[in-house]
Amino acid sequence: MATITTISKGGVSAKVSSMGAELTSLALDGREYLWQADPAFWGKHAPVLFPIVGSLRNDEAMSEQGPCRMPRHGLARINEHSISEVAEDGSSVTFEFTSTPETREVYPYDFKLNMTYAITGEATLAQTFTVTNTGSVPMPFSVGGHPAFNVPAPGAEDEVFEDYVIEFTEPWTCEAPTIAEGGLLTFDNAWTAVDNSSELPITHELFANDAVMLTDVPGNTLTLRGTKSGRGVRMDFPGFDYIGIWSALGDAPFVALEPWTGHATLTSEDDVFEHKRGITILEPGATHECTISMTLL
Repeated sequence: MATITTISKGGVSAKVSSMGAELTSLALDGREYLWQADPAFWGKHAPVLFPIVGSLRNDEAMSEQGPCRMPRHGLARINEHSISEVAEDGSSVTFEFTSTPETREVYPYDFKLNMTYAITGEATLAQTFTVTNTGSVPMPFSVGGHPAFNVPAPGAEDEVFEDYVIEFTEPWTCEAPTIAEGGLLTFDNAWTAVDNSSELPITHELFANDAVMLTDVPGNTLTLRGTKSGRGVRMDFPGFDYIGIWSALGDAPFVALEPWTGHATLTSEDDVFEHKRGITILEPGATHECTISMTLL
């Protein structure tokens, strides 16, 4: 049965479930910023994505070690994680998820995934993914975060969904893929998500065709902010080349900000795991680490 661990420091508190090492609460001075998993819209908070992000074609790909058969977003989110370490001052917790005979049946690699949540500033939570190849062969994988945030933000109840924007550090242009059958991505019908602008307005219509994927965001940082209140969250994601922005259909009152090191299979790709765009190949005994920082505004 899943257990919940609470960490806190100053005015910041966070709760993490052992099921999937999923963040379930992120609050500042008692104000809840994280989406609270209302199943009427989306019954999750912030799944951990590993060893794939998005979908494989027909949920299957062939790797050098054999077939990989995994559902959308992989294995970490649907398995129990053990607690590896809790800081003495209660400001951080690390979870661990390791390969088993059951995981090797669907992903034929030996691994260790440590998920660390640490309060690193007056209003900042850092989420660190540490992947270690514990096997004897090179290991292909991707990781990603999927935290969803309440919109309007707490303390900005006079705002509406359409009062929010995604702010970038400078004007830029980005062509985004569209979602094809089976959750695959295609650039055949790419569209200009950001056109020489430092803002992306948030509307429910923006998500009519699922998530918006941005590539090479300037400075690997963006801010979801209310234009009236200034409240929201800034996300810094060095080492993540992609970020998905998503909200559920049906006027859902949240926006998910999802940094990814890889993404769903492209319709133009074959079904070889190692050939996937953005895939990381980790040598035996090596460790890959990357961190998402979420600063509450």
